[in-house]
Amino acid sequence: MKPVSPQSRLLAFTDHGLYCPPGNFYIDPWRPVDQALITHAHADHARAGHGAYLAHPASASVLRARIGAEISLQTLPCGQSITLQDARVTFFPAGHIPGSVQIRIEHRGETAVAAGDYKTTPDGLSEAWEPVRCHLFVTESTFGLPIYHWRPEAEVFAEIHEWWRQNREAGKTSVLLAYSLGKAQRVLRGLDRGIGPVWVHESIQRMNDCLRADGTDAPDFPVFRKANRGNESGQMIVTPPAAADALTRRSTVSLAQVSGWMTVRGNRRRLALDRGFVLSDHADWDGLNHAVAATGAERVWVTHGQTEAFSRWLREEKGLDAVPVATRFQGEGDGDNGESEAGP
Repeated sequence: MKPVSPQSRLLAFTDHGLYCPPGNFYIDPWRPVDQALITHAHADHARAGHGAYLAHPASASVLRARIGAEISLQTLPCGQSITLQDARVTFFPAGHIPGSVQIRIEHRGETAVAAGDYKTTPDGLSEAWEPVRCHLFVTESTFGLPIYHWRPEAEVFAEIHEWWRQNREAGKTSVLLAYSLGKAQRVLRGLDRGIGPVWVHESIQRMNDCLRADGTDAPDFPVFRKANRGNESGQMIVTPPAAADALTRRSTVSLAQVSGWMTVRGNRRRLALDRGFVLSDHADWDGLNHAVAATGAERVWVTHGQTEAFSRWLREEKGLDAVPVATRFQGEGDGDNGESEAGP
């Protein structure tokens, strides 16, 4: 089944994005609209140019830093409701990154949930995902294939630490690629500072500052700058992927990335990585199936990623009315704002 643009009484996919007719608002629209509800602050979900924004308080400073300090922004904590025209809207935790939410819409006895990006296992950084009952569930499917199964986080960090120790003994700098919002904070919280000094790219520090301003316990590390070069043997530098080039031109660097895509070994070779560590802020195959079942929804719209494969599984194996949905962004993975900052 090819991706479609389905409609219900509560939701419809348009050329601007997911639209709620009873509430006259859009969810994560990719073109400018009057009222945008934002599931989280990654740039494929939070775009510039909207007349007004509604988001979780933990996303406020990040949205202003990335989109503009003067945006018209209203915040809504999880568990509280607001009425927008004829629709009742409530935010629930999505567990993806700090400030990420699922959006429940209620209208005349019908309920829909737009989940945005989500992760069903807690990470100690984001507010933990909660199941939300509904009639219609809009789910992502970034890792919607049965090859994607996440191991316990402690096992992944044990591998990272062993790689770091080996690099230190070999006189190498460990450069770990992690997106600046969400993934970097999770990685930094898990690193053992007893192994050696840790530095971060300035874009990560900016996100740490924004998150702390809005109440998230984001870690604090010094920024790696040009003046630090030449004496970084044995150290760990955490940087966004697109800002790593200036750090990786020397033979004394060992390069690794943290991502769910590291499940596929070919991705490590394609990116010329020494190591790949499988750690994602998205639900894996089991998490996606668990989330869909927990909603009790009979209708499921599948977006972002493995839309056809996952919707077919839900139809044929679970007996659900599931369809793949055409959206502007498809399977971008861990998401970020393009990481356009210059290298450190």
